[in-house]
Amino acid sequence: MEEIYVRHVELLGFEKRFFPSQHYVYMLMVKWNDLSEKLIYRGYPEIYTFHKSLKEMFPIEAGDIDKKDRIIPALPAPKWLDNQKSTETRQSTLAEYCSSLINLPPKISRSQLVRSLFKVRPEDENPPAQHPLKRNETFVVSNDKTRDNTSEISGPIILESYRVIADYSQTSKYEVTLHIGDLVEIVEKSPNGWWFCQCDTKRGWVPASYLEPLDGPEESEEADPNYAGELYITTKAYKAAQDDELTLETGETIEVIHKLLDGWWVVRKGEETGHFPSMFLYRTGEKKEMASEEHVMRRQTPPPRRSTIRNAQSIHSKGRQRISQDTYRRNSRRFLQQKGSRPNQPRKTSKASTQSPLQDWNNRDNIPKTAGSSPGGELKGAPIIPPRPSPELIMERCTENTRKKVSVRKSS
Repeated sequence: MEEIYVRHVELLGFEKRFFPSQHYVYMLMVKWNDLSEKLIYRGYPEIYTFHKSLKEMFPIEAGDIDKKDRIIPALPAPKWLDNQKSTETRQSTLAEYCSSLINLPPKISRSQLVRSLFKVRPEDENPPAQHPLKRNETFVVSNDKTRDNTSEISGPIILESYRVIADYSQTSKYEVTLHIGDLVEIVEKSPNGWWFCQCDTKRGWVPASYLEPLDGPEESEEADPNYAGELYITTKAYKAAQDDELTLETGETIEVIHKLLDGWWVVRKGEETGHFPSMFLYRTGEKKEMASEEHVMRRQTPPPRRSTIRNAQSIHSKGRQRISQDTYRRNSRRFLQQKGSRPNQPRKTSKASTQSPLQDWNNRDNIPKTAGSSPGGELKGAPIIPPRPSPELIMERCTENTRKKVSVRKSS
């Protein structure tokens, strides 16, 4: 039987608890080599006690015999009186410590001592009772901000609450079963459409498509379509199951024009658009480690789409305003025409038809490539700079959501 060990630890933030007395615990997402993921809570004094035991177990690697042999990372001792400020400023240090710890040689990183620290406990899955008058406060680290700048750590927030619109039965031990009307708190929103949530004492992954915000049907974090597109490459083949999806093979280059929170992004291949699972995409230009990425992938299958859910019941009178693929294609065509494409000229080959000007414009030299050009060959022509569209034209062709934002800014 293969040995179970920790392959990654991510610091999500910390909680301020008031029962039985005020104290702080860090939230750590622990990922194991069997692809399981568990959210655990650990106090800093316990982590530091573990650190001292680790140094005693491996004195050579701790530098106790010869300092030049030290590979175990350092960890500052806890303060006599822990407060919110010290807990915040310690987060970047603790995140670096956990990362370095897991990357140590296997005899250390896979030792029983390390596994015991990160092993899920009953109190992790069933948190202790809260204070009768005070609710626990959660502080999370923003993914968009640097981990080294502790001043940018978010302030106290209550985890976002969502409502379940239909019954969902877990398909693996890493998920959680939910019932229609349940209220859940979101711990992590993964771009692939699987969200980590907690409902009462239960924690696990659920599809975002089964959840709706409480204040309205629309997601406030969902961005507007970006018809300029971002270049991505498919990592796995997918065959369309619905009319508004695209069938793509592994290794195809496409453009993402709308990133939706349910994990089904709208992509463009030539003049065609359609939904495609974001978990089968990675952005071009980013360093890709295929072997490790397979382990990082939280699920092997995409989450179900909202349109496939039966007996969905929303508390909002108006449903989500979804853009049709006809609208995506029409707006995409208009955008490409404004960027210098030549729609009136007949397409010579099918290969040329799938090469959009956006792929040409995103190259480093800002020179459009011809369909038959090679990376080292000569390129003919110069980039065409289209005229800027008038404000009236922009307002006519933008989405309703953008119009609302513009009108609010004008009124203010």
